[in-house]
Amino acid sequence: MANKKLLLLDVDCGLDDAQAIMMALAAPNVQLLGITCCHGNTKIDNVCRNVLRVLKVCQRTEIPVFRGTCGSLLGQSVNAVTYHGKDGLGDVPDPNAPGLEHLQTEHAVNAMIRIVTEHAGQISLVAVGPLTNLAVAIKMDPTFSTKLKNLYIMGGNMEGRGNTTVCGEFNFVADPEAASIVLNQFICPTYIATWEYCLRYSLPWEFFHKWIDQGTEKACFMKKITGHCGKYAMVKKGDKEEHSQAGFVSCDSFAVAAVIDESIVTEYMQCRVTVELQGALTRGMMVLDTLNLLKNQNQAFIMTKCDMEKFKQLMTSALK
Repeated sequence: MANKKLLLLDVDCGLDDAQAIMMALAAPNVQLLGITCCHGNTKIDNVCRNVLRVLKVCQRTEIPVFRGTCGSLLGQSVNAVTYHGKDGLGDVPDPNAPGLEHLQTEHAVNAMIRIVTEHAGQISLVAVGPLTNLAVAIKMDPTFSTKLKNLYIMGGNMEGRGNTTVCGEFNFVADPEAASIVLNQFICPTYIATWEYCLRYSLPWEFFHKWIDQGTEKACFMKKITGHCGKYAMVKKGDKEEHSQAGFVSCDSFAVAAVIDESIVTEYMQCRVTVELQGALTRGMMVLDTLNLLKNQNQAFIMTKCDMEKFKQLMTSALK
């Protein structure tokens, strides 16, 4: 463990979370200390089951999984069942899926605080769902972020481009108050893969089809669970079906890739960020303070350029 990067993953396990977890597990320079679960793409029990399923496919069931917050701080809920399926992993029956009895009994937030305290200054926390667990953690332990090496987030946006509301990205819209707390109160180095960044570096569909056709057990699993979103991404054009978006977007994998190999992100924009909580059209939107008017201590590093060849290699390795 001496030379490995220590990681904690906080997920709302849908399809891209599964891809991100598999990427982290395949990286030889990473030690995954635990996975904490949060509401988001699907209900919390589904999220927990999905993480257990992914770990089983990767033969890494020794990694502890913790059940976390089951709703946003204010109790409002959104989900992403149209893309991820009702169960979060494409609604593919899996009679051999591990049961919830394999979860740790400790709550995810308590586990997060404990593990980070035990390895103070060493852990990269990667949050790829709504930020509710992280917001609760810093309210329970105000020194929490000072004990992190760094924080990587998939969420928010830099150009007001939404995917859930007009101006809001899903993870931030699912709990705007939590996102606001994290961006304003965490003081560790914070790196953000925004929705626009993920879109800009979407992968060609040809790559996606080769990727899921590698023939390994992991690739077969991925092919099965992405069948639903594959259909979702198709639209009828006359007599034939075409992909509705330019490429395949594995959002959460961008945050994990940036931790595994820092050289994957070739350019960052550094500025203070916050989240709009009031706007009728903009609630949940990430706001960039380019004029430096905000008083919060931390400046975030917002990913702007990506080495796609290195990213593709990590994606390919994830299913080997």
